Amino acid sequence: MGLIWKTSKRELMLDSPVVMGILNVTPDSFSDGGKFHTIDRAVDQAAKLIDEGVDIIDVGGESTRPGSLPVSADEEISRTIPVIMAISTRFDTPISIDTTKASVAIEAIEAGAEIINDISGLRFDEKIAQVAAESGSGLVLMHSRGEFGSMHNQEPVADIFADVRSGFQCAIDLALSAGVQIDHIALDIGLGFGKTFEQNLALIAKLDSIVSEFQGFPMLVGASRKSFIGRLLEGVDPDQRLGGSIAAATIAVLKGASILRVHDVAETVKAVRVAHAIRSEI
Repeated sequence: MGLIWKTSKRELMLDSPVVMGILNVTPDSFSDGGKFHTIDRAVDQAAKLIDEGVDIIDVGGESTRPGSLPVSADEEISRTIPVIMAISTRFDTPISIDTTKASVAIEAIEAGAEIINDISGLRFDEKIAQVAAESGSGLVLMHSRGEFGSMHNQEPVADIFADVRSGFQCAIDLALSAGVQIDHIALDIGLGFGKTFEQNLALIAKLDSIVSEFQGFPMLVGASRKSFIGRLLEGVDPDQRLGGSIAAATIAVLKGASILRVHDVAETVKAVRVAHAIRSEI
């Protein structure tokens, strides 16, 4: 039997990789900002993602693109909670709330979300661990560096693998000490957050070394439309990075990723199916 990732509502079987579809209800996200900021548009997009085979819908109300400004918890709640309520009422697909604020996570769980996706790995608000423990939600702990406004312009560390490993261990320890069950935790290497171009590539190329060290924890990779892919493709706009995103997702699967966080669900679902079949024969 493969990995099982538990949420507050179900057990997700990770015998084959699952696809987490991005649904940003923000006016300023780097790729899809402003497209789904009304409830009707967001629900329509959720329906589209489900038709395309998505396994999890990740709803975010605060952009973390380079240069973005933080928003208040109240603003984040007003953007995300009506959308989560509408989606959870209509569909049974697992919903994740992409937030670094415990107050937002509480509201999201009550509205129907069952996973908390924290890009700060509990660094910005440790109370998120308590919310996850009390609700039984799934918890994604992402590696990042710096504060909200400086995550994308940190001086690079010499050994990114050592930094990711130590960051993961610190976040896991915090979560477990708050009462989060170990089989509710997933990890995210945090591509694009405090990493150089070369370090992003290396983390995908050698992902298996991190996966082997943190066996039992599903590994999430979110390479979709990231700037390092744009750089490899001669600076094309985010919505022109599909081919590069698929390539990164495919290699991530071959290197042991269990969850792919993506914008382009239909294409990724097909690519992941093939990559997993090939990985099974290695």
